Amino acid sequence: MSKRIYLNAFDMNCVGHQSPGLWSHPEDQSERYNDLGYWVELAKLLEKGKFDGLFLADVLGVYDVYNGSRDSAVEQAVQVPANDPLLLVSAMAHATKHLGFGITYSLTYEQPYMLARRFSTLDHLTDGRVAWNIVSSYLDSAAKNLGLKQQIEHDDRYEIAEEFLDVCYKLWEESWEDDAVLRDKEKKVFANPKKVHDINHKGKYFEVPGAHLCEPSPQRTPVLYQAGASSRGRAFAAKHAECVFTAGPTAEIVKKGVKDLREKAKEQGRSPEDLLVFTVFTPIVGRTEEEAYQKYETLKSYISYDGALSLLSGWTGIDFSQYEPDQTLEYIESNAIQSAVEVFTKADPNKKWTIRELATFVGIGGRGPVIVGSAEQIADEIEYWVNEADVDGFNIAYTLAPGSFEDFVELVVPILQDRGLVQKEYQEGTYREKLFGSGKNRLTNGQVGLTVQG
Repeated sequence: MSKRIYLNAFDMNCVGHQSPGLWSHPEDQSERYNDLGYWVELAKLLEKGKFDGLFLADVLGVYDVYNGSRDSAVEQAVQVPANDPLLLVSAMAHATKHLGFGITYSLTYEQPYMLARRFSTLDHLTDGRVAWNIVSSYLDSAAKNLGLKQQIEHDDRYEIAEEFLDVCYKLWEESWEDDAVLRDKEKKVFANPKKVHDINHKGKYFEVPGAHLCEPSPQRTPVLYQAGASSRGRAFAAKHAECVFTAGPTAEIVKKGVKDLREKAKEQGRSPEDLLVFTVFTPIVGRTEEEAYQKYETLKSYISYDGALSLLSGWTGIDFSQYEPDQTLEYIESNAIQSAVEVFTKADPNKKWTIRELATFVGIGGRGPVIVGSAEQIADEIEYWVNEADVDGFNIAYTLAPGSFEDFVELVVPILQDRGLVQKEYQEGTYREKLFGSGKNRLTNGQVGLTVQG
């Protein structure tokens, strides 16, 4: 039997997210992103469909590379306006019991002392259902608005990330002993100060002498996601990540990155199975194949050419307004998401992409595959990707919100459940236990290159 498949919904606290222009479709409700009820409804729907988690993307800047301006991004709601993802989670967690929440937070513009407290707090409030998607950001517009002249160099961002994680591990795993908190009302002792330790961190980028502000949360360290797919990003993930998010237009292309990632994990002394790899996947499902393709043709008519290239220009750091629509893309080194360029240039030497083809491709589903078909065909394709690309799960992206998720829950999930591929019931426990098994609530010794208590 095929291995168990994990499912996340892929979303962002904004309008449209991965499919520029489709927000204007009369059935799309993503313009309700400011309405907390919208997010609570989505969380309940995903839990009904036995999704493992809701993966929330984020950016801290505006896509302003295309035409040297933010105008196209603002006009077409290309991930702007965008709200903070973390502030949604308490309400969604209160309305659900099992759904996990993967939250994207950029460490480039945070202090580890503060971010560690933020995640510990949320881990408490959700009964241990929180994951952190570790990113280092890629937009110059974010860097400039957060006090830098320009974006920090790609590999330098990962050097900062290494030390940032080191500080967080010390705060989450080493500062408070397991039995430090007593809650002894009779003796009037809440916690034993001898079992709360300063971390005394003094490094190249951070100096954090004191103790963690929070008592240990259910998971201590949130489940660690990482989404960097460059060579340096995969090396970072192989050392630190429990779950990895990747993207690519074909299973064959994704397979190469997954193989390299698992090999790098072995070099770190980890088992390749220590990592769960998720890839983005945009299903357009109908009750019949014909109905699905009718949906697809309709959706294509809403794609924004400028919006799609604005998104891609921001990802790659390349101003695609400088190219003619039928011009072929060539590889250009950039300081943004290097894998976003590589996946369309180097990964498949037999495929040459024109700018027009790129805009159409990115216009629905971003950098991942768009699969059109009946529920059975979508389920078949999911199985194919697991077997061919060696992925463990999917970040299911939407074209129309929440309709795409409703279709997937109603039509595709039951087929996957009947095939024994996705869960019919949730396992008890924290998010980490739901992903890795009962009793596996803590980071294990050597899992991320540190020694932890317990």
